[in-house]
Amino acid sequence: MIFCQSCGMPLENQETKGTNTNGSKSEDYYTYCYKNGAFTQNITMDEMIEINLKYLDQWNKNSNQNLTTEETRKQLREFMPNLKRWKQKQ
Repeated sequence: MIFCQSCGMPLENQETKGTNTNGSKSEDYYTYCYKNGAFTQNITMDEMIEINLKYLDQWNKNSNQNLTTEETRKQLREFMPNLKRWKQKQ
């Protein structure tokens, strides 16, 4: 599975992919993270983690899991630094 290199969401199909400056689809970023060749939000990785946590109930429901906020935050802090957007910031 391919994940957005900013938020970590799955890039499931062409409609979920962001766009490059020339209008082509980005192979690395989700549409809500990247449009017209630029990130849609100027945020830190920790801020992105907190945004992701807002969707934890939906994630748990869709994945048949019951992760707590702290468990998920810990997992995201291990996962997110490996994404392209955040590797550059280390």
